[in-house]
Amino acid sequence: MGRLHYKGYTGSVEYDEEDNYFFGSVQGLKRDAIIYEGDSAASLKKDFEESVEDYLKMCEESHTEPEKPYSGKLVLRISPSMHGMAAEKAAEQGISLNEFISRAVTAAL
Repeated sequence: MGRLHYKGYTGSVEYDEEDNYFFGSVQGLKRDAIIYEGDSAASLKKDFEESVEDYLKMCEESHTEPEKPYSGKLVLRISPSMHGMAAEKAAEQGISLNEFISRAVTAAL
């Protein structure tokens, strides 16, 4: 449906037609859960931001590192032949395989 963004966190936007309310959760977290709701788009956004702030405050008070939704590290499984072709193309361009794949993803987005 949509996405919310705040302080590096991305939240989903869902709507329950039967109960007439919006709800969502922060995406990409494995250890923790951040959920929020509202009776309008504006109240959903407000609750999302307040929930992220509450989470960060709770982490600070408990001296734990807040979970970041996306680390920037990605495990990718492709065929050995595609892996080889990509490595060859990267070498031809004088860049690392990581940079080659990063550029390909950027171009696709």
